[in-house]
Amino acid sequence: MGLNRTAKGIVLLPTRALGGAFLAAAAWLDGPAAQNRPLALGLGAVLMGAGLLAQLLPEPPQAPPPSE
Repeated sequence: MGLNRTAKGIVLLPTRALGGAFLAAAAWLDGPAAQNRPLALGLGAVLMGAGLLAQLLPEPPQAPPPSE
């Protein structure tokens, strides 16, 4: 089973969106929630890295159509 564009998109979109949300939360944490900043930064960085990795994975070459 090879890598396809649909599976790549299913991984790419949520990881990038959630990663951005965690990084934004880390930027705006204040008060008692400020102690969670390292966790938010770590999760955001891991998710953004996973999304970038999914985006950069090479797609397999397309097989030529069968000749008759």
